[in-house]
Amino acid sequence: MSDKGKVRLQGVVKRHGETTVLHGVDLEIRAGEFFVLLGPSGSGKTTTLRILAGLEAVSGGRVLMDDADVTDTDPGERDVAMVFQSYALYPHMTVAENIGFPLRMVGTPRAAIEQAVKDAATRVSIGHLLARRPGQLSGGQQQRVALARAIVRQPRLFLLDEPLSNLDAKLRLETRLELRQLQRSLGVTTVYVTHDQEEAMTLADRVAVFMDGRIVQVATPREIYSRPSRIAVAGFIGTPPMNLVPATWRGDSVEFGGTSHTVGASTAQPREVMLGVRPGELRIAPQGTAARVEYVEDLGDHHVIDLRSGDMRLKVKADGQPTLREGQSAQLGFAPEAAHLFDRASGERLN
Repeated sequence: MSDKGKVRLQGVVKRHGETTVLHGVDLEIRAGEFFVLLGPSGSGKTTTLRILAGLEAVSGGRVLMDDADVTDTDPGERDVAMVFQSYALYPHMTVAENIGFPLRMVGTPRAAIEQAVKDAATRVSIGHLLARRPGQLSGGQQQRVALARAIVRQPRLFLLDEPLSNLDAKLRLETRLELRQLQRSLGVTTVYVTHDQEEAMTLADRVAVFMDGRIVQVATPREIYSRPSRIAVAGFIGTPPMNLVPATWRGDSVEFGGTSHTVGASTAQPREVMLGVRPGELRIAPQGTAARVEYVEDLGDHHVIDLRSGDMRLKVKADGQPTLREGQSAQLGFAPEAAHLFDRASGERLN
């Protein structure tokens, strides 16, 4: 694996007129890493990717690649390749011409281009399509052409902006696996933008979670799932998302819905918190917080129960067939270590 492709953002600010899109973003991406920028629409992740590509100028801060300051460097001089959501293929060119276009632009000899195009096409399994034009290809095939065009000149940085969003669900799953295998075989630093947390969790070595133009957590997918740093991350990650309810934390217990539950942390002073419990960790119990079943989603190998306790809505996710029906009463409990506690005012994680 190459040691080129290290990236650092230092205090990057981006403004559009009076609107601040990025509020002083600091980020470090390691060489050879598959790094995902994850967040809801409008959170700043695509703007960050475009700044890395040189397609957007910063309003403040610095961009460094392999320790060189490229903040004011043109896109063509950064040695990066980008795959857009729309693929951006030239309709009048063949697949081979589309793939080879970046090499022609820098004056690579024809024989070298032909070999590089064949190699890139073979890597993404489209060697048999080189004579066709984009209009004759399926969405998945067009996406592979865009990938081949990006890797053909072996850039130090591979930037992907929601590249799977135009594919159907089955093809997305297949292409996701192929994309991860391709990145590993190339060893190229890859920065990937998505709002799809499942994509982020399965593809990334590490993830940066964006909220409102700020990075709120950078960690491995497992860490982000098991120890979200704040309420916003806890509510964004997970399908269904984490149950979050107001509670009072006293000693080693929390109280919500009129019932006390033991948690795996203790406080000297009572405090108002948000209690988080993932749907897969919330259980139907012999005793606990009283709730009523509002809806049952039977998904075959597992089911999700929607419940109401007072004015709180909660979800339980469990394997197998459901045993409860709409309108029935139930009690809810959870293991002490399943509790996530957050400061109600600041949103920061406490335990």
